[in-house]
Amino acid sequence: MDSDFFTISVEELKGIGPYYLKRLTKLGIKTIRDLLWHFPVRYEDYSDLKKISEIKTEGICSALGKIEKISTRKAFRKRLFITEAVLYDKTGTIDIVWFGQPYLKRTIPEGAIVIVSGKVQKKDNKLFFNNPVYEVIYRSAPASVSEEEIDFSQLKHTAGLIPVYPETRGLTSRGIRFLIKPLMEKAKKLPEFLPEPVLKNAGLMDYKKAIKQAHFPDSLELAEQAKKRFVFEEIFLTQLLLLELRQKNALLKAPQIPIDIDFVKQILKTLSFELTESQKKALWRIIRDLARKYPMNRLLNGDVGSGKTIVALISLACAVKAGFQGVFMVPTEILSYQHFQTAGKLLKDFGIDICLLISKEARIVSGELEGELKKSALKKIIQEAKPVLVIGTQALIQKDVDFVNLGLVVVDEQHRFGVRQRQQLLVNNESRIKNNEHNKSIIHNSPFLIPHLLTMTATPIPRTLALGLWGDLDVSFIAELPKGRKKIITKIISQKQREQMYQFIREKVKAGEQVFIICPRIEKPEDQEFSYEKYLRLDTKAVKEEYEKLSKEIFPDLKLDILHGKLKSREKELVMKKFSGKEVDILVSTSVIEVGIDVPNATIMVIEGADYFGLAQLHQFRGRVGRGEKQSYCFLLTESESKAARQRLSAFSKIFDGFKLAEQDLKLRGPGQFFGVRQSGIPDLATKALKDFSLVLLAREQAEAVLQGSPRLEKYPRLKQELENFRQRVHLE
Repeated sequence: MDSDFFTISVEELKGIGPYYLKRLTKLGIKTIRDLLWHFPVRYEDYSDLKKISEIKTEGICSALGKIEKISTRKAFRKRLFITEAVLYDKTGTIDIVWFGQPYLKRTIPEGAIVIVSGKVQKKDNKLFFNNPVYEVIYRSAPASVSEEEIDFSQLKHTAGLIPVYPETRGLTSRGIRFLIKPLMEKAKKLPEFLPEPVLKNAGLMDYKKAIKQAHFPDSLELAEQAKKRFVFEEIFLTQLLLLELRQKNALLKAPQIPIDIDFVKQILKTLSFELTESQKKALWRIIRDLARKYPMNRLLNGDVGSGKTIVALISLACAVKAGFQGVFMVPTEILSYQHFQTAGKLLKDFGIDICLLISKEARIVSGELEGELKKSALKKIIQEAKPVLVIGTQALIQKDVDFVNLGLVVVDEQHRFGVRQRQQLLVNNESRIKNNEHNKSIIHNSPFLIPHLLTMTATPIPRTLALGLWGDLDVSFIAELPKGRKKIITKIISQKQREQMYQFIREKVKAGEQVFIICPRIEKPEDQEFSYEKYLRLDTKAVKEEYEKLSKEIFPDLKLDILHGKLKSREKELVMKKFSGKEVDILVSTSVIEVGIDVPNATIMVIEGADYFGLAQLHQFRGRVGRGEKQSYCFLLTESESKAARQRLSAFSKIFDGFKLAEQDLKLRGPGQFFGVRQSGIPDLATKALKDFSLVLLAREQAEAVLQGSPRLEKYPRLKQELENFRQRVHLE
């Protein structure tokens, strides 16, 4: 038996037809490995097996016996079938009731020997099993069967710790157990691939024992140990790949962009403020990295408003000043335009051409090429290897945009780009140059193929999580805010205080200040589109509905506008221009404003349905105000009666450090708050486990130790093969 067993399609398993195949695919299960790594979310404890005479109180237990009689009837005035049975053993009888399962009359014939497990309840002073799970031992038997005659190791649904799996409509945990149980014996024969020192140092259960204990455990303690082994395994493999990427990166050639301290000092002199110590350290590390022979691969992680953009623009200016092209890629056209304007003001006296390239237009500000121009003209400038700073969206990675002299790539809000999109600028750079006849003279004289890469995120990420996710990157943290920033007053507003809040807003607007109002949805869905959602989110504000109400009923004398993701790019840009230019008093928006929008005159942030957002996202919203000298406010509105939701919002109103909030969100909501699980490239099991800081660090240490002793894993052929299989299953940075 070898690891090829893992790659067999579930389609080849007995009993899997199109119906179940479709549902397994929906759960992400395509191979036997996927099925075996579809671990339980919890376990039902049915291990208390009792004789019927011993069942004297309500509670959870199991019983073995013979079905004396079974019948199904329709409930009076209800479209509900009730199946009733009597279970017998030598010590007595007990009734069983199932609801909505009329097929049980055929599945469990009279005379069958069964085990039932579940809740025992009392009605009319009589105990009975209410909707228990069951397992047929014999469909017919002349007499009762004793416990000694039962092979409990073969049971799937009763009389033990029973796994409950992530399910989908049409495929329950019972069905998943039917599929997994027969695979256990074969699965246990697969060889261990984790090196013995790793198992010992990490205190892990070996694979053979772990696969059984994860699905059908002997105790909850053993189940947790088994899960820890598989969680560690995937984090460990992830770390090996990340460390391997780091090693490979060190072998690549990159442009050596000389350190020009005088040029940096000249830019800093033009600023109206002084950089913080965190900004200075981050900028120095980036400039130092740019001067090396191999590509920089650095993550710049900073709180909202901490000044990452200025650090990135100065770094890009250094690259362009040295004769290379620089690219600043951001997630939205609004943000592209904003950075374009900021760069133009910052570098206007330094003769650097700054270009804007978005889906439908191209512009250049400053330098000799100022003005609007056709995209074809900008592409020609880029293809001729002229040193320019290009700012834009994903339009930058279109197939017909060929950067041939690329020195530095900055990707803003990196968790919002797909992994392949981020890499396309780097990976395709080499092949584009080689295949372009026009550029052969350029590449002939060029000492590099791979540009430097700086990725940035404004969502503060806990340091250990950053290590677990981006082990191949160097990480810089900007942990402090610019000097002189006032703390944003944050308050939870009750419905009784809403009118008072509106009056406060009116006074601030009359004083010349501006307001953001955030709503979770774009429009109120039609009744037929949502039933359960409507039940859950009765208080969710629809942005269009709220805009109508505010503009016509609450603030008819003020200037309001609306912003959401369904607007066209030009419309969004126009709205933001008007808001930035103080033509709009109140902007009613969805979470589209979360990223990077900078309007210093905006001093009030109102968040409707605040309990629907994570702490990290709330912090992003709050960071849109408080960027000027005036006192700013953040008002949180919720109609939730949940104590947990209220406590979470209360904590948010008192904590202003984005990194502390990120750690809270990590504990409460998991790593998905920082990035999409699929987009991260890390398997779901390992992603959820990133909340366990100690396990991430342990996996990192063991991965480093293994590679130090065997850089190419020659000593560990099974681990090497598993790492290659893992590489095929995931994609990483």
